[in-house]
Amino acid sequence: MTAATHSSLFPPVPDSADAVLEGLDPEQRAVATALHGPVCVLAGAGTGKTRAITHRIAYGVRAGILQPSSVLAVTFTNRAAGEMRGRLRQLGAQGVQARTFHSAALRQLQFFWPKAIGGSLPRLVDRKIQLVADAAAACRIRLDRGELRDVTAEIEWSKVTQTVPADYALAALKAGRESPRDPAEIAQLYSVYEDLKRDRVVIDFEDVLLLTVGILQDRQDIADQVRAQYQHFVVDEYQDVSPLQQRLLELWLGERDSLCVVGDASQTIYSFTGATPDHLLDFRTRHPGATVVKLVRDYRSTPQVVHLANGLLAQANGRAADHRLELVSQRPAGPEPVYTEYADEPAEAEGAARRIRELMAAGVPAAEIAVLFRTNSQSETYEQALADAGVSYQLRGAERFFDRPEVRRAGVALRAAARFGGNDALLDDTVDLPSQVRAVLSGEGWTSEPPAGSGAVRERWESLAALVNLAHDVVAARPAATLADFVTELDERAGAQHAPTVQGVTLASLHSAKGLEWDVVFLVGVAEGMMPITYAKTDEQIEEERRLLYVGVTRARERLHVSWSLSRSPGGRPNRRPSHFLDGLRPGSTGTVGRATGTGGGGVERGFGGGPSAAPRRTQRTPARCRVCGRTLTDAGEMKLMRCDGCPSDMDEGLYERLRDWRADQARLSGQPAFCVFTDRTLMAIAETAPDDDRELARIPGVGMRKLNRYGADVLAICAGRQPGGGDADD
Repeated sequence: MTAATHSSLFPPVPDSADAVLEGLDPEQRAVATALHGPVCVLAGAGTGKTRAITHRIAYGVRAGILQPSSVLAVTFTNRAAGEMRGRLRQLGAQGVQARTFHSAALRQLQFFWPKAIGGSLPRLVDRKIQLVADAAAACRIRLDRGELRDVTAEIEWSKVTQTVPADYALAALKAGRESPRDPAEIAQLYSVYEDLKRDRVVIDFEDVLLLTVGILQDRQDIADQVRAQYQHFVVDEYQDVSPLQQRLLELWLGERDSLCVVGDASQTIYSFTGATPDHLLDFRTRHPGATVVKLVRDYRSTPQVVHLANGLLAQANGRAADHRLELVSQRPAGPEPVYTEYADEPAEAEGAARRIRELMAAGVPAAEIAVLFRTNSQSETYEQALADAGVSYQLRGAERFFDRPEVRRAGVALRAAARFGGNDALLDDTVDLPSQVRAVLSGEGWTSEPPAGSGAVRERWESLAALVNLAHDVVAARPAATLADFVTELDERAGAQHAPTVQGVTLASLHSAKGLEWDVVFLVGVAEGMMPITYAKTDEQIEEERRLLYVGVTRARERLHVSWSLSRSPGGRPNRRPSHFLDGLRPGSTGTVGRATGTGGGGVERGFGGGPSAAPRRTQRTPARCRVCGRTLTDAGEMKLMRCDGCPSDMDEGLYERLRDWRADQARLSGQPAFCVFTDRTLMAIAETAPDDDRELARIPGVGMRKLNRYGADVLAICAGRQPGGGDADD
């Protein structure tokens, strides 16, 4: 849950400059009071870096040392910029500009374009992939959808590293990049792409920075005007700065050194986009007189989570590792991280969904739980498992909140009510802002109780519920807020893409989880080939994968579940192993690192691990052997039957036919192929085993928890000679 949407995080505005410093620890206070000259803040995960730098700005403003309009705070996401603006308002530092690099550059470009170039600024294209496709067509190069994305990413990397088309091949070679096509083809596509933009009079996202840099370099008068406006700079997440962004920052600064940068080299996870920690690590070389403050007190995570995070970095290599920060947890002890091994990916997803449902039943809010994975392609399995478990979820990185149709319609209705509310019967009995918002949104489909199940209806309700929750947060911060104030808040958030919290378990890639935190985090798919990802070959790439896992671990406040599966699909060859990043850290692995004192050695789960009443899942720790002749089985189909194809079957033919008929009915009802219900092999295994209860049925490969919950009662009834739903089979 973000600070901007949690009502308890709206404290009273401090009544003086000294009051701004209250509650800061010694290192945070050192940051807040270091207002002169270059300042470098090395801030570990969860150490309150945003708190430190916002209090620094607010203290400088409230003490009269900094003029609000002369400060430009730069970060990397609209969400982070919106949160920073909100915190500064609460600290009494209104008027400070907090923007992303692109947002700040675009404002300057729009203002100075007529003076520097003349005419109107070319149209900014939101997505460049269609232009890349057109460039490929012009070059007679066929690209599939994946190649289009990859080539687009190469063009973006080239531009942020200030590489022109003619130099692409050499630059990619020096950077160790694996080009998705022949480098000469990429260079050609890049060149034609630039030609198409000029012909169509459009610019892309990277051009905003490139053109601003060009104008500031070529026009001293404009550079002087910008420097007269902004005299003090703060840059958050400085480890993610690209060469192009660094160049823009240098042009903003000129010869001055009133700069504060904040970052953590151990959280550099975007090098594929051109980001580099070198600017952070070289800061003291460029600014020998810089004040350097290290923040290592971790207020986010328990000592157990911090111990694992520190252990990951203790095994790291490379320049970033040489500058790692060892975190010190400031929180009470919590549970040990839980490590769980599963037979296959569907079982892993079902296991996570089951534990999430248990946590929610124990009172953990869904919004305080996250499932984090390495690639977006892993999401679908977890979406299905959560839906089957009746758990609502939100997919981070999907459609933006304010672009959702129901949110746009709700905005229109709220604006109309704010303008003409006196004539709206819906508002006759409302007494405060939340009740007004509830009344208006009831006409858009919001109800006091959520709809049953999942899917589009539930997602629409969750969006509207987020707006209702936001109304309560606004009133908590400003008790006299009106409906018009609420609409203004929505407009500001929409402009910054600063969405309110949607109630539901978060599904997110590790990259998109950066900057967020939850009470409970499930790190899934932590196996070799996925973490580190299979295409990470060089030492630098491997170390970035380690840092990515570190970022995932440090998202957890209290509970951390780490899991992996032995095979991709049920019955598959169990040839995976847990990530070597966990070696010496998870119990039972070699090269054990010292554990945190006083915490015990618990928290280990193997296999199904669902508790004494749960059905155990068989994991392939020893070779599977034929139950008839004893031969070792290697074929997936034979392993599913637990016998050789050539060995005699003791299958009940009548039971098998009844199961096939039932499967055909289920397939017709669900509109899917019969094998999606159960494969022939699974039906044969059921007919040979004739299970008596859930436990025996769950042991059969191909019967996961999802199918057990959905079809188990019917299958067991058929095996017992009864009709599904009651009655005898012969009736």
